[in-house]
Amino acid sequence: MTGSSDKLILENRHTGERLEMFRVARNGETWLALRGSLPPHRKGPPLHVHYHAAEEFRVIAGTMSAVGDGRHIQVAAGETATFPPGSVHTWWNDGDETLVAHGYAKPSGDLDRHLQAAFDVINSGPAERPPLFYMARVTWRHRRTQAVVVMPRPIQAIVIPLIVLVGTLLGRYRGTDWPGSAARCREAPFVEDPAPEEELTRTGARG
Repeated sequence: MTGSSDKLILENRHTGERLEMFRVARNGETWLALRGSLPPHRKGPPLHVHYHAAEEFRVIAGTMSAVGDGRHIQVAAGETATFPPGSVHTWWNDGDETLVAHGYAKPSGDLDRHLQAAFDVINSGPAERPPLFYMARVTWRHRRTQAVVVMPRPIQAIVIPLIVLVGTLLGRYRGTDWPGSAARCREAPFVEDPAPEEELTRTGARG
């Protein structure tokens, strides 16, 4: 996890996904600008949902394969995909070209801190096996704003706090120097006036 004065940069060491984030003011709200890339034939995030934020992406290069509420779509360069609040969705790159996409989460909420924590946990363990106690703690901390859809929500509401309780009893969350700790995550920098070409168009595919 690295940063600069105008963006926060996250990288997934297993998939090569790279994500740049910064906050902007739009329509009386704070939005989170997302600038991401994913190498060919790599998975993106797991199936997930943002309860209060919409996500909109414009594909700059490559093709985004995605699922939104059970509907499969292909989003080519120059097209956009929108996932409204509450939409269960995911995306990936099954093409031969690096996928590059720019977008926004509207409003930003705590998505920047959640993504930092998730990347931190994922990078601390083996591929596709993030450390259970730390991922559960991150999931529970952000449960009111987003969730990874790995099991039905009622079951998750029982299982996740039990895992966190066991982790607490085992001392996994002592101090602040553990993967996904809130102390290791911060808001993305605020940019007052990003370049106009960064704005999304309003045409294209919809998730």
